[in-house]
Amino acid sequence: MINKKKSQEEMVGFGLIIIIVAVIILIFLRFSITKQKSNIESFEAENFIFGFLQHTTDCKNNQKFLNVKELIFECYNEKNCEDGRIACKVLNSTLTNIIEKSWDVNKGSQYHGYKLIINSNQANLINMSSGELNGNSKGASQDFSRSGNEFQILFSVYGD
Repeated sequence: MINKKKSQEEMVGFGLIIIIVAVIILIFLRFSITKQKSNIESFEAENFIFGFLQHTTDCKNNQKFLNVKELIFECYNEKNCEDGRIACKVLNSTLTNIIEKSWDVNKGSQYHGYKLIINSNQANLINMSSGELNGNSKGASQDFSRSGNEFQILFSVYGD
């Protein structure tokens, strides 16, 4: 009789443990799924930086259209495009155009704002932002060098 009662108590305890673990797993899943839908992932920002560095601009030098990375070097060296436009102004307008087409920061959008900074040897080449820079943010950075000059790109997107 005593063994039967003890077995029944153990079964009830085991059942309660299973129920508690199941509830904890459901709560964890709810929060993780909700976060994934509303947060911007850092890999998106990393891929964005990698992508825009390869984007070909309309600035030509030595009969060759420059990509954004090459245009950053031209801007740092205070050079102009073959058509006389200042490389830094072309870089700024190109990056603004790329960001506005890639990240919708209008009211009602998933994203509230963005910030892009390009530095070289402690000098600030580009510093642009738009929208509200608050709430959750995800970002990425990319470092590279050329001719002994260190360049750093910092990009952050703010969203829900």
